[in-house]
Amino acid sequence: MNVYDVFNGDADGICALIQLRLAEPAKATLLTGVKRDIALVQQVPTTKPVKATILDISLDKNREAVDTLLALGSEVFYVDHHFPGESLPDAPGFTALIDTQPTTCTSLLIDQHLGGRFHNWAIAAAFGDNLNAVAEDLAKAAGLSVEQAESLKALGVCINYNGYGATVDDLHFHPADLYSEFVKFADPLELIASEPLAWEKLRKGYEADMASGLAAPIMNENASSIVVKLPDEPWARRVSGVLGNELANRNPDKACGIVTEKADGNYLVSIRAPLNNRAGADELARRFPSGGGRKAAAGINVLPGNQLDEFLNAIAEFWS
Repeated sequence: MNVYDVFNGDADGICALIQLRLAEPAKATLLTGVKRDIALVQQVPTTKPVKATILDISLDKNREAVDTLLALGSEVFYVDHHFPGESLPDAPGFTALIDTQPTTCTSLLIDQHLGGRFHNWAIAAAFGDNLNAVAEDLAKAAGLSVEQAESLKALGVCINYNGYGATVDDLHFHPADLYSEFVKFADPLELIASEPLAWEKLRKGYEADMASGLAAPIMNENASSIVVKLPDEPWARRVSGVLGNELANRNPDKACGIVTEKADGNYLVSIRAPLNNRAGADELARRFPSGGGRKAAAGINVLPGNQLDEFLNAIAEFWS
């Protein structure tokens, strides 16, 4: 059977696949895209049975495509931490590792599955997914120095940053290309030490875009939330997610929203639940068309312009 690796284009999806393919090499077709491009399973051909590994993508959003693959007799290995829907597929070819707790991510589930064989990649992914406390504990338990942990954090955050954009044209690297470059390294600390050109470009791009993001105007702020507005620019679309994480880290008792203008008058929205109450982001997002995600972090792909005030009121009240 042909093999397909379907994965989210963020740090969690890329680092999960790196671990898995370092442990279990396979000649696979890569299917990925920008972080918000989650309806990826439908890109898998359905003319005959295949082997599909699906990482860090909501089963709920891909259920019909998964069911179609399973009906063909395909083998599907599904690993994720997003809301999976009310039930899992009941088919002999379906295997899943799904955990929606806000303190885990897909790379950590793969790390457990592999017995920690490529543990530093999982730590980098946890940092990239803004699970800083979890990642710090793992780094300490692994005997890493503070400097090594900070290096893994920088790498994870930058890989995550590369996944944000309206299309892959907004990104510094197509996520499949970034995976292909970074999977060459069994240990991400070796990657960082060797300073390949891809890592240098990614780090410099992140630093420049984050500086612009932190200077963006605040739309609304109260005791329970803060919302920042970004313009319809490639740098803004790139930085929207990691800026949300940074604001959440700086304001641990507040929910954070990043509202990015779109050319059509609508908005792209990133939502972060308060770090001290990592729940509810997905519930808030699902109140709006195209909204979804997980408990700690979620988003709205297209918020109609006439619903902006409704969103601002909702995030101000949700955690109050």
